[in-house]
Formats: sequence, C-alpha cells, structure tokens
Amino acid sequence: MPERPAESPPTSADRAAVRDTTYSVAIAGSGGAGVMTAGTLLLEAAARAGLYGLMVRTSGPQIRGGEAAALLRLGSRPVATLDDRFDLLLAIDWLNLNRFADEIPLGAASLLVGDSDAGEAPAALLAGGARLAALPLKKLAKAAGGWVNMVALGLTGACVGIPQAALEAALRASWKRDAGALQANLDALARGFAAAAELGQPLPAPLAPPGSAPAGRWLLSGNEAAGCGALRGGVRFVAAYPITPATELLEWMAPALARVGGTLLQAEDELASVNMIIGASYGGVPSLTATAGPGLALMAEGIGLAVAAEVPIVVVDVMRGGPSTGIPAKSEQSDLSFAVDGLHGDAPRLVLAPTSIADCLSTTEWAVQLAEALQAPALVLSDQFMGQSRAVIDRIAQPAEPAARLTAAAHTPEYKRYADTPSGVSPMAIPGTPGNVYTADGLEHTERGIPSSGAADHRKQLAKRERKLAQHDYGSRWADVEGDGELAVITFGSTTGAVREAVARAAARGVKLRLIALRLIAPLQPAALAQALAGVRAVLVVEQNHGGQLLRYLRSRADLPGRPSGLHRPGPLPLRPGELADAFVDWSAAQTRSPQEVPA
Repeated sequence: MPERPAESPPTSADRAAVRDTTYSVAIAGSGGAGVMTAGTLLLEAAARAGLYGLMVRTSGPQIRGGEAAALLRLGSRPVATLDDRFDLLLAIDWLNLNRFADEIPLGAASLLVGDSDAGEAPAALLAGGARLAALPLKKLAKAAGGWVNMVALGLTGACVGIPQAALEAALRASWKRDAGALQANLDALARGFAAAAELGQPLPAPLAPPGSAPAGRWLLSGNEAAGCGALRGGVRFVAAYPITPATELLEWMAPALARVGGTLLQAEDELASVNMIIGASYGGVPSLTATAGPGLALMAEGIGLAVAAEVPIVVVDVMRGGPSTGIPAKSEQSDLSFAVDGLHGDAPRLVLAPTSIADCLSTTEWAVQLAEALQAPALVLSDQFMGQSRAVIDRIAQPAEPAARLTAAAHTPEYKRYADTPSGVSPMAIPGTPGNVYTADGLEHTERGIPSSGAADHRKQLAKRERKLAQHDYGSRWADVEGDGELAVITFGSTTGAVREAVARAAARGVKLRLIALRLIAPLQPAALAQALAGVRAVLVVEQNHGGQLLRYLRSRADLPGRPSGLHRPGPLPLRPGELADAFVDWSAAQTRSPQEVPA
C-alpha cells in the first residue's frame, strides 16, 4: 500500500476526537492477588457513578491461577472495545507481568504504578516511554488490615475520577464476609484513594462522571447476556458439558432456568448434551447448549441429525483460539468456517453472530425465535472477548412476542410431518398428540417420515430444508449497515466495536467509509448485501483469524464489488481502533488510482 498522504493528521489527533471521554486502566498481578475482584468492583463503581464501561479478563496460559489482569475502559458513552493504549497500569506485583507487555500497551502519556518494595519493573512495560511511579501498596494494605487489591481499587478509582463513595458502595454491595473485615478493606480502599495524590504530575486527565447511575442500565457479561436472551426467547431446557470460555453461560442459566420452571442438566460430554437438547426439543421444549470449538466439533453429527429431523435447537459457540485445545482463555473468530460448512452432507443451518456484549442478548433471543419458526438448528458465534468480558449497557426492551413453533393439531387428516410446503416449514406433531404418529431420525425419509433411499424423496427433502431458510424474511436484522461511502468495510462479531470506532476515526481524517457488520452469517443474504453495497467500489473484510475465513466465505457466495481484500489477524491480541484506522486510511489511499486500474 502507498504511504499515507503527508497532509493526514497524526494518529493522536483522531484519537482525541473520538476517545476524549474514555479512560483506560489495567490492574495486574500474580495468582491470588485479587485483580479480577478489583477490576469488577471498579466497573461496578463506575456504573454507580453514571459511567459506561467495559472490563476484559486476561490471564496466562493456565486456565485457573497464575498471573492475570483486568483491562478496563470507562467513559461517558457505551464502550464496546479496548483503546489503543492504557492510561494507567497498576501492578500489584511484577511476577510474570512481562507476559502482558503486548496486551497492555503503554505510551508516553501512560502511568505505570507498582509496589516500591517489589523490585524493578519489567523493561518491556516501559518501552513505550511510560512514567513509573512507586508506592508502598502492600504496606498501605497491611496498615489498614485489609487486602492489597482494595488499595489498588481505591487508587485506580481516584485516578479515573470515580467518587470514593461509589467505590465504597460497590465494595459493600459485594461483601459476604464479616463486618470487621469489611471495615478493614474500606480503610484499605480509602488509603489507596488518598495515595493517588502522591503520584505527582502529569497524570492522565480523570473523567467527570455524572455522580449517579441513570435508571435502566445493566452490568453483565456476554455469557450472561446470551443466557438472558435464550430465556427471553423461550428456552426452558439446557444440557451442556463445561468448557472454557462458555462455562459461565451455563452457571448463570442454572438458577435462572429454575426460576422460570426450566431445567439445566450437566451431560457427561458434548455428544450427550447435543442429543439431549434434540430430545427435549423433539418433545416440544425450546432447548439450548453452549460450548467452545472442541465441543462444537464433537456435536457435528448431532447437529446434522437436527437438520435432517427438522428439530429446532440452539448451540452457542463461545469461540477461542485453536486448533485443538489451542488457547482456551483467549479470543479468536476461527470457528466460522466450521460453523457454516462443517457438517457432512447438504445440511443448511442458521449461523448468527452478535456484534457486542449487549447484542449477545438480542441475537441469542433471535436465534431461538428463528430456530423455532424454521424448525432448524441455529448456531450462535460468540467468543471469549464478549463472553467473559463485562460491560455497562442500556436496558434492552422485552420482545413483543416469544418464539413460536408451527405445530400440528390432533388427528390431522393424512398427517405428513415433512410435507413439502411452499414455505418449507411443516407442522410438527409434538409426541403425544393424538392421531399424528411419525418417525423422526437421521435417515432420509418421505413426507410422512418413512425412511427412504429414493432419489425423488431425497431431492424433495433437500430442497425443502434449503428453501425454508433461503426464502424466510429476516428483515433488517441480518446486519448493521452504517454510512454511505464508496469504500465498505465488512466485519462480524466482537471485532465490530473496534471497526466501528476505527471508521469514526478515519472519518475524522477525511476518509469516508461504509460499515456492514453481519449478524446473520448463514444463510447469507446476497440480495440484501448487494443493496447494502450499492455504489461501493471496493470492499475490505476485517476479522480475527489467521486465514481470512469470512472473506473466503463471502467470495464463495456473493458478488462483491472491485477486488475484495482482507485484514485479518489471529488472536490472542485484539484488533485495536487506532491500528485499524491507520489501515483504513492506507487502504483508502490505495484505491485512489486511475479508472483503468480500479475494477468496476
């Protein structure tokens, strides 16, 4: 790509135009230091003070224990992505913290705070020119009789601009131990808050929160949001086997299901769990399982059974780095190809991808509705970034109508479970419905459900299963389409937040782009996509995987204008708005050529 034009302003200028109301802070330490507790309470306090926020968890190669960091971005507007740099990194200790040097980038304006008695800071953290300030963190905690992570909470809260009262309220609300220990940790929090004044100048400018939490905001993780969306969609049975990073979805749903009369069953493995939800759904109960890539692979045959038997199920895949065990606690959008093409035979299925933590609720709810209406399996592609991160979001309205399944009335004359209807959807007789007995299994069948190897029956059922998904009216929810530039950026899933902010930053630098964030991946909507791309002369596909899976998928199923190109990188590092904005400016410059060089 050609160099950026000389008249383009520096990256810091466009950053200021977009992120002047946010503050990024990281709290890091070794196992047992309580950094996740401190980060969670900081986010809770920010919400109480009227701020929005995002907290991302990161840890070392182990799933439990070892070094960890809570990465937060707080602000006066909804936050869907981390920023390019952190304003503040508070290290409770230096043990293995160098492993996070590339995940917690610091710049010349950043402040690194560490314990004055913990030794030297890792040089890698200071490479960007960050200023180092040392405080006796553990001594402050010991003097109060509390925990050092509460000192960290008070200090970071003061730097961000969160009132001490909001920090204390968050701690009180979460406390389940004795009152004496609570008071000691309140004292530790207060000492940390006061210690912020000793850091000297210059400090990153603090936020100015409204001071109280507006009504109608939620604080939840993507896994919790997906579980809530499933319940609102009508799911009342869940069977699953725990796997990182999907386990929290199941842990949240277990008590939530019980409160609405549903049931969660921990299966012996992923094969059992998918077949259990097929059985429950066959019995008339909307059902769901949640897993990650290795579990999804094990479920492939069961999902194919749901396709053949036309039994609605929902499978939430919280994607992580692969292949095989891969990187269990890190995010990557690398299951897309398997989700859209991974089943044997011609097996049309629904594949959806939420675009944010908040959208995990709405998209999972929609997945339940579509699965029930179309009597088909629906795969929801979340990922570790959304699933295990927490965010302050605006309340999402209750749906007007729950999911509905077309069922057969008792004693339907000449009942044909797999009747070749114009819509492709046939009335489903729930077991026990008088007079409507049929066979449901994985064998190809006639319209009555009788096993058949006849070519005509096979063609008819294949076409029926394809038609019901292809011709359904999905409305405008298939994607978020924003802007009207002649250059379009297409993305999906958790990268949407970074891409959306990067598009805004590029606009501040004079580059006008159109954003298309896909929510319905399969069946792809080629007509709607073509309309969204009307007037576009070049397309860039952005995704977080090594092979450009979305780009390959789109090129195989749609006519994209120009010569589509891709910007893709695997995890575990997230795509950041600044690097994307730079790439968009460079890409835009590369499209400015003579008409002979630019494809029509």
